[in-house]
Amino acid sequence: MKAYVFPGQGAQFVGMGKDLFDKSAKAKELFLKANTILKYKITDLMFDGTDEDLRQTKVTQPAIFLHSVILAAVMGEDFKPDMVAGHSLGEFSALVANKTLSFDDGLKLVYKRAMAMQEACELVPSTMAAILGLDDKEVENICASIKDEIVVPANYNSPGQLVISGSEKGIAIACEKLIAAGAKRALPLKVGGAFHSPLMEPARVELAEAIYTVKLSKGTCPIYQNVTGQSVTDPEIIKKNLIAQLTAPVRWTQIMNNMIASGARTIVEVGPGTVLQGLFKKIDRNIITMSATV
Repeated sequence: MKAYVFPGQGAQFVGMGKDLFDKSAKAKELFLKANTILKYKITDLMFDGTDEDLRQTKVTQPAIFLHSVILAAVMGEDFKPDMVAGHSLGEFSALVANKTLSFDDGLKLVYKRAMAMQEACELVPSTMAAILGLDDKEVENICASIKDEIVVPANYNSPGQLVISGSEKGIAIACEKLIAAGAKRALPLKVGGAFHSPLMEPARVELAEAIYTVKLSKGTCPIYQNVTGQSVTDPEIIKKNLIAQLTAPVRWTQIMNNMIASGARTIVEVGPGTVLQGLFKKIDRNIITMSATV
């Protein structure tokens, strides 16, 4: 069985999507449609912008989404997933690719999400850090022990790799404690704020209104969602999980284990980068991984 997975923020690169735009009339049409929907030429920033341009949350999220969903669209009959999943932002890409969510609505939601998250980031100085080489439970306990600051587990990426999220002071305290507890590394991440933490609550409230007004269809295959790690097909449950995702951790380790347990033997990463392929290899070396191509 084939699982198609979609990357999240951090996978962007200058020039992303340009090959699709040049090679495929369908891709060109969708990119130009995106410029119209967003009311600015995101293609200029994706194809010829700077790293600085692409690092802005309001640009990064729609750019990665567009690269992923347009690649899936131009694959045509070659895109035949038995199951899909997306890491954080990638969940929206996955829902468009498996036809649960329309291209137009998906892009509008992603842009709304990006703007709301950027605004939430500006309210409180906050950040994230990757913790390597420590048991998840140990990381959870140390985060819970910090009472005067917000610091929580945010991305369960693979065994021994957990990203924490919170206030700048909380993350600094946590990193010091986690190194003392035996973590191999505690790496501050270059991100705009504390994604997947309670500090994203204003963004969650704003996005909830938009998500509840959007029509979702029954997708062509199940999606494994970030909030639970479980397979979902019910549009109403998908909506609830999409809303909860902003302040809840990404349970990617659980998603990978559940996909493999459900029979996934080939993992195809659709979009920029190869990070998700590497994470699957950490779970099961026998899994076949590849990047989507046209």
